[in-house]
Amino acid sequence: MLTRHALRDHLLVTHLAGVVATPRERNLSRYRLFAARDPRVLIGLEPESDWHFPELLQLMTQRCGVSADPKHTSGQDVIDPDRTLVALDAFADRLATAAASGAPVLLGTGHPHPLLGFYAALAAALSAAGCDVLTPAQGRSVDITTRFGVRTYNLHYAQGVAMVREPGARAPGSEPGAHTHSPLPVRTALDAAAGSGGPLPALVIGDHGWVCGAGQLGIEAIGLADSDDPALFVGEAEGRVSVAVPLDDTVRSDYYRPLTRYVLNRACLSQ
Repeated sequence: MLTRHALRDHLLVTHLAGVVATPRERNLSRYRLFAARDPRVLIGLEPESDWHFPELLQLMTQRCGVSADPKHTSGQDVIDPDRTLVALDAFADRLATAAASGAPVLLGTGHPHPLLGFYAALAAALSAAGCDVLTPAQGRSVDITTRFGVRTYNLHYAQGVAMVREPGARAPGSEPGAHTHSPLPVRTALDAAAGSGGPLPALVIGDHGWVCGAGQLGIEAIGLADSDDPALFVGEAEGRVSVAVPLDDTVRSDYYRPLTRYVLNRACLSQ
């Protein structure tokens, strides 16, 4: 069993928390874009309140532990590992509740390269506990606006986890899917689930637009969020995201394995 103290040390050593790779400049820029309601940063959330930059910085300090000093404008920012641990506990408790009731779940990621293994382990454990791991809209095309213009992707499931891929054959050794913040994939999946008459998820697990897009539609959502993704923490503050776990979401995939073990053990889902 991985102790809480050992996991805290792991967060710091791997820079999942503590001093993280996300530049302070990027954090502040995205907070200002969110305050201006730029859809690229809202990622599917429609804030109920007017979040001006000072209030947003205060929220991100409270939820993530980033520097509260607006004059700190360059260098690396920080994520408080103790806030990460508290959120991981809440995340695990919500998994346990879903497993106990056999609730249908949907898992999806906009960061498939680093995070597929984390979510796949959750999908396997929830399935073994009797939850229906949903895979609606497999192969459905999704048009997503990127910095290169509108591109068409296909919705794909790997090990029970949804992501988007560019059409065509995958090259050996390529990433399992594309990086995206868009809420369109989860909207496509939910629309397909509703249209087929099948079950809708009682819980969506993921990141980026998967969490915000589901939460905005009134479906309970939990997920991981970097310090430059304020939408998930605003959604949590406003009650449309149940749990947002602050951590760096782009480190090596194997660095997330201890988090997987910790969460599944706390949720009594270890296999």
